[in-house]
Amino acid sequence: MDALVTAFVTAFMAEWGDKTQLIVAMLAAATRKPGQVLLGLLLAALASSALAGLAGVYIAHTIPIRAMTLMVALSLLFAAATGVLRRRRPAPASARLPVLTALILCLAAEFGDRTQFITFALAGRFDSAPLAAAGATAGILAACIPAALLGDKLQATIPLRPIRYTVAGLFLVAGFYAAVSALELV
Repeated sequence: MDALVTAFVTAFMAEWGDKTQLIVAMLAAATRKPGQVLLGLLLAALASSALAGLAGVYIAHTIPIRAMTLMVALSLLFAAATGVLRRRRPAPASARLPVLTALILCLAAEFGDRTQFITFALAGRFDSAPLAAAGATAGILAACIPAALLGDKLQATIPLRPIRYTVAGLFLVAGFYAAVSALELV
C-alpha cells in the first residue's frame, strides 16, 4: 500500500505545471472535449507508469535495497531540479481525434519525465509495479483534471509557478532525507 499512496502523492505533485498538464489544458481548450482528452491521457499515463513500474521492479532485483533507496532519493532530487525549469506553453493545436492526439502527446511528454523516473524508483523500492503504476496513473489524472476542465484559463486561474517552486522545495527536502537514510547517516 505504501507504493500506491507514495506514487499517487509524488505524481500528483510532480504534474502541477508540468508539460503533460499544459498539453491537456491546450487540447481540452482546442477540442472542447475534455472527456476525450482525459481518456487519451489515461491511456498514456497507464502505459508510461506500467513501463516504469516493470523496469523498476526488474532493476530492484539486481541491486541492494540501499541502492534502490538511493535511487528514490536521486529521483526526488531530479524532480526538484526540473521543477524550477521554466515551462513554455504548448502551441495551440486542433485535433480531429482528441483521444489519439492526447495519447500521443501525453505519452511523448511523460517518456523520461520526472514522474516516470519517480514511478520507476518507487516500484523498485517497494517491489510493487502494479501499485506504483496505479498510484502514479491516478496522481497524473488527478493533477490534470483541473487542466482539462479549465482549458486556456488554467494558467490565469491557478498560480502554477509558485506551486512548481513549492513542490520543487518539498522534493528537495524529501530527496535529501531519502539520501541520508539510504547512506545510513542518521
